Amino acid sequence: MPKKQRHQHLLKIIEENPFVTDRELTRELKVSIQTIRLDRMELGIPELRERMKQMAEHSYDQVRSLPLDEVVGEIVDLQLDKSGISIFEIREEHVFSRTHIARGHYVFAQANSLAVALINDVIALTASADIRFLRQVHLGEKCIAKAYVRSMNGHKGKAKVEVFTYVGEEMVFQGNFVIYRSTGEDNIEGGM
Repeated sequence: MPKKQRHQHLLKIIEENPFVTDRELTRELKVSIQTIRLDRMELGIPELRERMKQMAEHSYDQVRSLPLDEVVGEIVDLQLDKSGISIFEIREEHVFSRTHIARGHYVFAQANSLAVALINDVIALTASADIRFLRQVHLGEKCIAKAYVRSMNGHKGKAKVEVFTYVGEEMVFQGNFVIYRSTGEDNIEGGM
């Protein structure tokens, strides 16, 4: 593939999926990782980590329902009471030592904390979750969770949030969460 055509294809892929890794680009474009890095440099496209940081700086809203450091994964887009995206890289501490398969509670925690973070309220708690793990997630893979608020029951009450987690283009997890919310005006004693 000629360089100019490869550059156009590279730009198109990154535009469609800004979370694509250099390794995924090598498979897609059938070139070496060095070629991908040189092409990115020539085109002024930063590496994935920098692209994620830039997207996070441009996210619209701030999390209200829990401290940002309690969110599992890095939030890169957030529109309170609407939708959000987070990224979580599976590292050595997240996998079973023999199989290098991610422990399920980390994949769930990313989705659950994103669902709670979406709620534009001071207090938001998971009431229930209907979840499905669609395939194993492995060491080094990046989980991209996309959450959508599907319904809100009044000013006080419950919100239904749907979360889909992908590795590349493949869905690996799906969850439907019911989140209790409060107005933040009441002093809640003894929990919900």
